[in-house]
Amino acid sequence: MAAAAAAAVGGPQPPQAEVPAPGLALDKAATAAHLKAALSRPDNRAGAEELQALLERVLSAERPLAAAADGEEAAAAGGGGGPGAAEEEALEWCKCLLAGGGGYDEFCAAVRAYDPAALCGLVWTANFVAYRCRTCGISPCMSLCAECFHQGDHTGHDFNMFRSQAGGACDCGDSNVMRESGFCKRHQIKSSSNIPCVPKDLLMMSEFVLPRFIFCLIQYLREGYNEPADVPSEKDLNKVLQLLEPQISFLEDLTKMGGAMRSVLTQVLTNQQNYKDLTSGLGENACARKSHEKYLIALKSSGLTYPEDKLVYGIQEPSAGASTLAVQGFASAAGTLGQLDSSDEEDQDGSQGLGKRKRVKLSSNTKDQSIMDVLEHKSFLEELLFWTIKYEFPQKMVTFLLNMLPDQEYKVAFTKTFVQHYAFIMKTLKKSHESDTMSNRIVHISVQLFSNEELARQVTEECQLLDIMVTVLLYMMESCLIKSELQDEENSLHVVVNCGEALLKNNTYWPLVSDFINILSHQSVAKRFLEDHGLLVTWMNFVSFFQGMNLNKRELNEHVEFESQTYYAAFAAELEACAQPMWGLLSHCKVRETQEYTRNVVRYCLEALQDWFDAINFVDEPAPNQVTFHLPLHRYYAMFLSKAVKCQELDLDSVLPDQEMLMKLMIHPLQIQASLAEIHSNMWVRNGLQIKGQAMTYVQSHFCNSMIDPDIYLLQVCASRLDPDYFISSVFERFKVVDLLTMASQHQNTVLDAEHERSMLEGALTFLVILLSLRLHLGMSDDEILRAEMVAQLCMNDRTHSSLLDLIPENPNPKSGIIPGSYSFESVLSAVADFKAPVFEPGGSMQQGMYTPKAEVWDHEFDPVMVILRTVYRRDVQSAMDRYTAFLKQSGKFPGNPWPPYKKRTPLHPSYKGLMRLLHCKTLHIVLFTLLYKILMDHQNLSEHVLCMVLYLIELGLENSAEEESDEEASACGPERCHDSWFPGSNLVSNMRHFINYVRVRVPETAPEVKRDSLASTSSDSLGSLQNSGTAQVFSLVAERRKKFQEIINRSNSEANQVVRPKTSSKWSAPGSAPQLTTAILEIKESILSLLIKLHHKLSGKQNSYYPPWLDDIEILIQPEIPKYSHGDGITAVERILLKAALQSRMNKRIIEEICRKVTPPVPPKKITAAEKKTLDKEERRQKARERQQKLLAEFASRQKSFMETAMDVDSPESDIPMEITTAEPQVSEAVYDCVICGQSGPSSEDRPTGLVVLLQASSVLGQCRDNIEPKKLPISEEEQIYPWDTCAAVHDVRLSLLQRYFKDSSCLLAVSIGWEGGVYVQTCGHTLHIDCHKSYMESLRNDQVLQGFSVDKGEFTCPLCRQFANSVLPCYPGSNVENHLWQRPSNKSIQDLIKEVEELQGRPGAFPVSISSETNLSKEMESVMKDIKNTTQKKYRDYSKTPGSPDNDFLFMYSVARTNLELELIHRGGNLCSGGASTAGKRSCLNQLFHVLALHMRLYSIDSEYNPWRKLTQLLEEMSSQLGNEEQQPEVPILYHDVTSLLLIQILMMPQPLHKDHFTCIVKVLFTLLYTQGLVALSVKCNEEDRSAWKHTGALKKNTCDAEKSYEVLLSFVISELSKGKLYHEEGTQECATIIPVAWSPESMEKYLQDFCLPFLRITSLLQHHLFGEDLPSCQEEEEFSVLSSCLGLLPTFYQTEHPFISASCLDWPVPAFDIISQWCFEINSFTERHAEQGKALLIQESKWKLPHLLQLPENYNTIFQYYHRKTCSVCTKVPKDPAVCLVCGTFVCLKGLCCKQQSYCECVLHSQNCGAGTGIFLLINASVIIIIRGHRFCLWGSVYLDAHGEEDRDLRRGKPLYICKERYKVLEQQWISHTFDHINKRWGPHYNGL
Repeated sequence: MAAAAAAAVGGPQPPQAEVPAPGLALDKAATAAHLKAALSRPDNRAGAEELQALLERVLSAERPLAAAADGEEAAAAGGGGGPGAAEEEALEWCKCLLAGGGGYDEFCAAVRAYDPAALCGLVWTANFVAYRCRTCGISPCMSLCAECFHQGDHTGHDFNMFRSQAGGACDCGDSNVMRESGFCKRHQIKSSSNIPCVPKDLLMMSEFVLPRFIFCLIQYLREGYNEPADVPSEKDLNKVLQLLEPQISFLEDLTKMGGAMRSVLTQVLTNQQNYKDLTSGLGENACARKSHEKYLIALKSSGLTYPEDKLVYGIQEPSAGASTLAVQGFASAAGTLGQLDSSDEEDQDGSQGLGKRKRVKLSSNTKDQSIMDVLEHKSFLEELLFWTIKYEFPQKMVTFLLNMLPDQEYKVAFTKTFVQHYAFIMKTLKKSHESDTMSNRIVHISVQLFSNEELARQVTEECQLLDIMVTVLLYMMESCLIKSELQDEENSLHVVVNCGEALLKNNTYWPLVSDFINILSHQSVAKRFLEDHGLLVTWMNFVSFFQGMNLNKRELNEHVEFESQTYYAAFAAELEACAQPMWGLLSHCKVRETQEYTRNVVRYCLEALQDWFDAINFVDEPAPNQVTFHLPLHRYYAMFLSKAVKCQELDLDSVLPDQEMLMKLMIHPLQIQASLAEIHSNMWVRNGLQIKGQAMTYVQSHFCNSMIDPDIYLLQVCASRLDPDYFISSVFERFKVVDLLTMASQHQNTVLDAEHERSMLEGALTFLVILLSLRLHLGMSDDEILRAEMVAQLCMNDRTHSSLLDLIPENPNPKSGIIPGSYSFESVLSAVADFKAPVFEPGGSMQQGMYTPKAEVWDHEFDPVMVILRTVYRRDVQSAMDRYTAFLKQSGKFPGNPWPPYKKRTPLHPSYKGLMRLLHCKTLHIVLFTLLYKILMDHQNLSEHVLCMVLYLIELGLENSAEEESDEEASACGPERCHDSWFPGSNLVSNMRHFINYVRVRVPETAPEVKRDSLASTSSDSLGSLQNSGTAQVFSLVAERRKKFQEIINRSNSEANQVVRPKTSSKWSAPGSAPQLTTAILEIKESILSLLIKLHHKLSGKQNSYYPPWLDDIEILIQPEIPKYSHGDGITAVERILLKAALQSRMNKRIIEEICRKVTPPVPPKKITAAEKKTLDKEERRQKARERQQKLLAEFASRQKSFMETAMDVDSPESDIPMEITTAEPQVSEAVYDCVICGQSGPSSEDRPTGLVVLLQASSVLGQCRDNIEPKKLPISEEEQIYPWDTCAAVHDVRLSLLQRYFKDSSCLLAVSIGWEGGVYVQTCGHTLHIDCHKSYMESLRNDQVLQGFSVDKGEFTCPLCRQFANSVLPCYPGSNVENHLWQRPSNKSIQDLIKEVEELQGRPGAFPVSISSETNLSKEMESVMKDIKNTTQKKYRDYSKTPGSPDNDFLFMYSVARTNLELELIHRGGNLCSGGASTAGKRSCLNQLFHVLALHMRLYSIDSEYNPWRKLTQLLEEMSSQLGNEEQQPEVPILYHDVTSLLLIQILMMPQPLHKDHFTCIVKVLFTLLYTQGLVALSVKCNEEDRSAWKHTGALKKNTCDAEKSYEVLLSFVISELSKGKLYHEEGTQECATIIPVAWSPESMEKYLQDFCLPFLRITSLLQHHLFGEDLPSCQEEEEFSVLSSCLGLLPTFYQTEHPFISASCLDWPVPAFDIISQWCFEINSFTERHAEQGKALLIQESKWKLPHLLQLPENYNTIFQYYHRKTCSVCTKVPKDPAVCLVCGTFVCLKGLCCKQQSYCECVLHSQNCGAGTGIFLLINASVIIIIRGHRFCLWGSVYLDAHGEEDRDLRRGKPLYICKERYKVLEQQWISHTFDHINKRWGPHYNGL
């Protein structure tokens, strides 16, 4: 047979049969076996040929895709008929052949047995939940699948769970990426030793079949790719991919067979010979040739060349969509290696206008070109990858390629292939429409390859990985370059990236950049990079594309029309593309041996900077009104300098450029600092909000250490090396406040508006303070830096652990040592902060666990400078100061308003000592002197902040002064002469005491200083003579700076003079150029010291307030660190400075004493300073405000009594002080109400009724009661399930349906209550309003469109007074609120009389003072509120009748509303009335009003007196037999099956209101007899036969005693004997055994049982009595609750003695002889049990002991919930939901927002909330760990009940730290659920439109 089959296969085939004949199909197995045998022979050529022929036919690629390409049969493709069938057939053949005739599944199992599973390698796609453990990871990208993570031991490690963004693979078992200690149990064993060798014949067939199969797949891919004129549409590609789904899946399954199969696949994929044979396209097979042509076309169209096609190479066809760049020259960065070609070419280029980019050669070698353009495929793997890229990385293909990675040989081959295709990947990515998805897929692959250091190193060496990456990045950015407009718009040669382009805006570059960062994290790779000069040059070129991007130009006239948001892109690009690679490189420059690398980087960085300055034509002045925040070249330079000094012990000067270059370097960073001040001074408002956004981003925690920190460091370096006078004057000039620094009281500022002057001056001084006191890069250790950062953040605000981690700028490169969550972080945190555990204010916001600074931190470490540097919002600085003030007040250190404290700095690193020269230069001293003088003289525009900073600078100078007072005067020669008349030297200590007598100033002619005397008018010649007499000359900072600049330039190269452009000097010349200025000479006669002392007087407001402390206590000079000076205000600061000045020099000490000795001249009459005036005003204003407030409050109080209590405590129902709505004076017969809208008080009347603001809501809380105390647990495994059979609602449902089966419907509906599910609960805030006022209020709400959160159309509103949510108004019944006068006089009528009265009253229809017929406003309102109540709940919770719409239904519904509200109040009281007291909801109870409304409507339905149960209870009926009625009619419900509480409500509500107390008590007494009898019956059914006969006997003996009717034994015995007449007790031994509990009944236990049986009724009745008659409830112990309640209800005769033990039976008061009525009741039962004994028994046993409702109990650890539910399938749609949620009330698992489970436009959560909670749902969102509440048509996020170890929520599980249940929060949630206060407590509600 086999031979025949083979022959048939080999024989000629009829041409039309495309699929092998069906007969053969059956014999696939046989054929396979035959071939396998043939191939196993030593000479297997024949077998091989035979197999080839078979495969050729089976796997022919012609048909299917021809069809697919035409697109006609594409629809049928998936079906059986079309091409799909052929493909399936082919797959079947393959499987058979692989298995060699055996079963495929057995084959798979056999192969798996040889799997040396050393690696996990599980591949996952986006959104998969994985784990990362930083403790075990070597590479930061390490990740583990959940299974490996949970099977490894990671206790105490720093791990987190995360949702994969791009997909990934499990690294378990890979020791290159993670430490072996973290491997899981499965991958710990080093295998391969114990795995047997793979038998040769097992995989032999695979080696033959797979090459053909893969080739077939490649042919399909070639066929399917049509390169039309435009880019192929997504749709076509997806179509092809869908067709190929089964094939690729087949390959994927093969990879999962384990190592043995993978190595076969690797052989097939990488074998070059196979590939050549099959794909050369030279064979005679037309199909193969065509396919090869398509392949070449695809290559060409991608702008790639195939090396053999010499033709194509060289002549670049401008083919469709090609991104080819002409070989001759590329657009590229300015100023690369080659100089610009020649000047004439430059001119040509310039003449081409702005549009064209400047072309510069990239680099001389052509290898770059080949990187970009040549691809040669030599194996299947290479071409497969090519098509994978071409098809934009289909997920299936990616997974297949990654699944192969555990095979080491494959891994290397694949990595090389990937690198080879890198340029092509970039091109495809740029063109892709779906760049996001594609980026994720690329990174999914590359992160697996490049995280492995060994592999990365190998590829770097063998495949030029670094060259390729850098070149590809450069090319990528070149496509979006524009000409830079910085500085010199016309002639700039610099090009920058255009941040508006998609490439940057959409972050398309990130996959490439992230790969680059990834490989730079490996030391071996980074070293190669740092050694390769060519690469560094190229890289600096790349970085310079970003230098100066996103330039801002200040708008001076109009507001910009369009605010561009490109700045996001710019900041992201600099951080990702420049800064992160920089940090990566820096992390390898940590030791001395790496000095060479730093020198290389610094050298090329400086070259690039020099080129940049040339390209933008920069000389010495930055263009005005421009700023760019992006200077990556400056920052590279700065960071490498810092590293060189800090870690590599390099001499700083050896890597610094000359002075001229330093001057240029400082300009742009300084410009940024000045611009920051301008932006904060609102000088850039016309540029829109985005400019503020930039200023904030620049200092924000993720950016600051790559942006502002390097900038400031670079400025510090420049300042330490440049002339200090030059630097200081540059600063003030940049900040545009030069003109302000004059002694004159008026000045003109040519460059700044007056309103901005003050804040710019503050900015300049603050900048100087930061510059001089920041030590981040100047000598602080890493731990000190971390501590300083942490203190700064904590001082601004208390912080949660996670926000601290986020706010502290860690080194952006993950390998840098400071890993968030590392030990140093935790140890520093515990050193500086205290943990505040989360607090729960009920109803407040949920607090998180916070860290707050320790006291000693405030005392010694609070550093305002650091705070200012790190605040994104200016208000945070204020917040830190406020907290500091509060600390000082609290600790009693300083009572007033303190100034920022001065903090001692860590010592400077010796390399930067020069920085302190800034503090000792005359320019700064002149500025300080001038400012002190101006402040003393109260010139305008100077603030306390300015003074604070001035003093800070003086103090810094004193702290950092040279040891001995040097006499530098000698050096003050030529160019410095202008200073002579100001200060003699440059040391601050000596300059402080130098007196300055006269100063010449330029002032406007109008200024008061202009004296009309000879001095002012002297000619300029005679000015010279004055100079020597101690007058200072005009001091112009600008002139100084010019001069200095000139000098430096001359010094550095004499011929560079012509560089200084003289034309600019006029622009910046001294302000003298304005004509109206004139010169005046001021007499000053002050020194800095004298100014300080006068300032002290001024600040303290007292003459001679300063007295040198050392005169009293000489010690002070010896130990100067006196704590009393460390905190305080300006006065303290001045004292501290004077003390330090005295310490530093004896001269100063003497001069201070002298100044103090001179009696200070009387100060001119003291003007109140602005500041003091402010405080006085403030006091006065406050006083007035207080008076106003008092008045208002008094008024308010009179209008609204005790409003606070009424409104404010919605949250805690327990602790209220009772407050009646009425004015509770007994003589008032009518209740008076205040309307909260119109403010009038008065009674509620027929015409103008008043109403209570109420919220009606449907509630199923009662239905959730169960009969056991332990709450149910949330199921966390398949075994645990929750069944709702034992809930209160279910039990009541069963009872009602049982009754309805056997009894008359109308009678059933009176025998029970409904509302356990979907009952209507009514609550009020206690405020009242006129109903007509309410209507107009609603109108106004309707017109107010802004309202969110509630829907006015549904009648919702908020109470006008307390803003509590409400949706209806309950009318107050006219008349007294509490029927005081009626029940005060109990009548002595007998019970029989009362019973008659009750019956008569019930029979009288509508006996109301208001007759229903006359429609008054009141009755209309009552009707409308009744409608509201009905509409509150769904129809299914109202209609229980068999005949829809029967009046009995409404009747049932109405008394059930009363029942629901009473039962819920009972639950709010904790399920019993032991606590007593007034109603917890005292003032907020609306039961009284509710009863009126219900009673009014109940009386519309008069019960037919025939059926009135009252008669059955109180009369003996004559003939019993007629009672049974005809057989065919259903009987009425026997009275013993009635629910007594329901009967009570029916009776009460049928009475005319107001009710007499007597009648009430009468009804209760009658019903108690029935209840007691029910208890006895239930007891008799529960016990067994012999107990029954014993009781029957004992009771019968006592029957004739006097109070037999009040003895339970007698009654029980009677009941048993009566019921024995029927069949109730028969049927023993059937399934009823379940309900019989074998208990030995003692008299005590029986008494207890009866009391427990009756208690629920007594509780409800007592509550009812309390509400109807206003009686207080007595409090008691639990054991005496029964007796207390029964006496309170008047059941216990008053003369009852309490000596002998209390017996419940003593409360009985039978209206008719007990035995008669009992037998009458029992007769009904017997006649029913004749037919239905079992049901009869079931109905008698009522469960009355319901425990309080609870939410489900949750597990301790959130992970247990998450792991079970996040992969669980939904039972409705059988899919794993995207957003799974679980109901915390019943444990149902639902799809949140899932369209899969949507029914009639309701999504599943909303639907469930209606079915489970009648509109209230509490859901735990599994993927977010938060709880959402659905209430009707609104929802809100409630928060989380799971917190991490630091007391924080983790919404959306972003941090993925372990979470633990917070029991307090869960209690709060449960409390809100039970008390129905979600609406009041949670504030953020929104509509859900049924979409949850």
